[in-house]
Formats: sequence, structure tokens, C-alpha cells
Amino acid sequence: MQNYANPTNFLRLVKLAAPVLAALTALLLGLGLYLAWFVAPADYQQGETVRIMYLHVPAAWLSMFAYVVMTSAALGTLVWRHPLADAAQKAAAPLGAGFTFLCLVTGSLWGKPMWGAWWVWDARLTSVLILFLIYLGLVALWTTIEDQGKAARGAAIFTLVGAVNIPIIKFSVDWWNTLHQPASVFRLGGPTIVGSMLWPLIVMALAFTFLFMTLHLLVIRNEILRRRLRRLSILAADAEEASPDRPPSSLEAAYEQ
Repeated sequence: MQNYANPTNFLRLVKLAAPVLAALTALLLGLGLYLAWFVAPADYQQGETVRIMYLHVPAAWLSMFAYVVMTSAALGTLVWRHPLADAAQKAAAPLGAGFTFLCLVTGSLWGKPMWGAWWVWDARLTSVLILFLIYLGLVALWTTIEDQGKAARGAAIFTLVGAVNIPIIKFSVDWWNTLHQPASVFRLGGPTIVGSMLWPLIVMALAFTFLFMTLHLLVIRNEILRRRLRRLSILAADAEEASPDRPPSSLEAAYEQ
């Protein structure tokens, strides 16, 4: 894997992997929606409203998964100085914010007919809202700090501090009396959901995971190309200032670095 720390090798990997991941995403998403709508039964209490679960729960899982990816990238930036770590962290922030926003919106749509309110200050709801605000803060940090090195270090520290919120989200239903039910899929005693509901949920979760992986790779690729273009622009400006009549023959070599 160390070979793919080189941006050029990573771009080759993305060129090969992105179409495969996109195809798997489309296949799993189509299958998951079919199973969720036509195969999974309605709940005996919630009726058809329960089908929001097949969007809400995967979005909730991916909101936390994206932050775990960012935390790993933050360690790569601060500890191992991985060349692509800060790009991976920067790319994951808006994606995590998107999944978290989808989680909050679908949760409100599900909560209104079930709880009688669009929003309550439930422990899990509040901790997920904090996660969304952390994502927005990281996106703002990357946007406002022009020096990419300082932005990467600041975002990495911010990410590691915010990581304490992930176990709070996970175990909030166990630590406090909340409106959310305890874990029913990932638990020591095994899932408590009937198979006709569990399998569509798993397929949708896989579809969301492959969607995140596809978009993450593409955004990292775009970030690498954006940084190369910026570097080339700086080199071109320096070369023109030093010798306006001489063609900048070193630019092509710089692009390949």
C-alpha cells in the first residue's frame, strides 16, 4: 500500500477502481431499493413509514464511517506524514457532512409520524447534530486557511478532538434513556431484525458504502489534480518573472512529480 502514497500511482489506481466501484454502487443501490420497497414487509406498528429506515440507518452508519476514515487520515497527517493523508481527510469531510445531513433529514421525516415531532433533544439526535457541525467546521477550516500545510495540521487536530463524539453516538442509547432503540444489528447476541428486513438493510448499507468509496476516490483525485495545477501555476509565474522570453521547460517535469 505504501506504493500508492505516490500521487501518480494513486491516480492510476483511481482510474482502474472508480468504474468498478461505481458499477457496484449502482447495482447494489438498485437491488437494495427493490428489496426495501417490494420484498421487505411493512412494520406491524409503523406501517409503510418504516421504509425510511432503509435510507436513514445506512446514512447514519456512513456518517460515522466517514469520520473514522477522517480520523485515520488525521493520524496519517500528524504521525506518519503520509503524502495523501491530508487530501483523503479533506475529501471525506463534505461527504461525511452529506451523509449526516441525510441522516438528520430522514430521521425527522421518520420521527414526525412516530414521535409526533420533527425534532426532540434526544441524546443520539443531539450527538449526531454535533457531528454535522463538526463536519461543517472542518470544511470551513479547509476553506478559510490558504496555507495547505497549516490547514492540514489544524484539521487533523480538530478531527482527533472531535473523534470523542463517535463513541458517544454509538453508545448514547445505552448510556441515556433515549427515544432511539438499542442496537439491533451489530450486537453480541446477533441481529434482532427479521431476515426479510435485515437483508435489504444490509444491501442498502453496502450500496452507501460503495457510494462513499467511489466519491471519496474521485474527490481525492480532483484534489491531487487541483494541487498540481496550483503548483504549475506558481512555477509558471516564477519562470515568467525570472525569464519572460524563455519557455518554462521544467513545468512538464514538475507535473510528473
